[in-house]
Amino acid sequence: MTIIAHVKFSISIYFKCMSDLNKHVQPKNFSDKVALSFTKFLRLLADTFFKKRYGHRAVVLETVAAVPGMVAGMLLHLKSLRKIEDDKGWIKTLLDEAENERMHLMTFVHIAKPTAVERFIIMIAQFIFILTYAIIYLVSQRTAHRIVGYFEEEAVISYTEYLNELEAGTIPDQPAPEIAINYWNLPLHSTLKDVVRAIRDDEAGHRDVNHQFADLINIKKSKKNVVTNEKIKKEKTEEILN
Repeated sequence: MTIIAHVKFSISIYFKCMSDLNKHVQPKNFSDKVALSFTKFLRLLADTFFKKRYGHRAVVLETVAAVPGMVAGMLLHLKSLRKIEDDKGWIKTLLDEAENERMHLMTFVHIAKPTAVERFIIMIAQFIFILTYAIIYLVSQRTAHRIVGYFEEEAVISYTEYLNELEAGTIPDQPAPEIAINYWNLPLHSTLKDVVRAIRDDEAGHRDVNHQFADLINIKKSKKNVVTNEKIKKEKTEEILN
């Protein structure tokens, strides 16, 4: 159940509310275009560096993917304390997202077994992205959430490609790691294909929630602009009458 008025999401369906794997939110304004361009640039880097090494790609990208929820949750937490106001459920949703992405990383560490070089890249990428996303979130929450929405769209595409390679036999399937079986409550005989499906469903849920957050912020800004314009018109009318 989703209660738009209070922006609260039932955690029981939060990671399962995948409506359409091919879903794409078309940019509606300059903020959305910036978010999409930023995402496409990072996708290009990932495709260039990792190509079809999906397991190693997932290790690095899930490290970055776990950052937005934690950074946004922390900043909203501090804002809630500073303004002494309710967060309307946003903080818990974002922190749950960060924890879910962290578990994706823990799973792929068992699968891909990153090298020392890749671990170093992870450290650098995480440090840079923490600072970058924090700045973006402070400047424009709407853009920040739209970026994550587009990130997750690309993640769904990548995991679908990964799954296709597994099903075609191009990439050998293997037993699911114990950590994945326990986290997603998978059957004991589950394989990597089952894990990839579960992670793809998670990413689709993150996609929908972050796009919805961006839309809600956009609606709030639009209403604020309407109120401001009406106030200006009223003041001008009063000046003319006086």
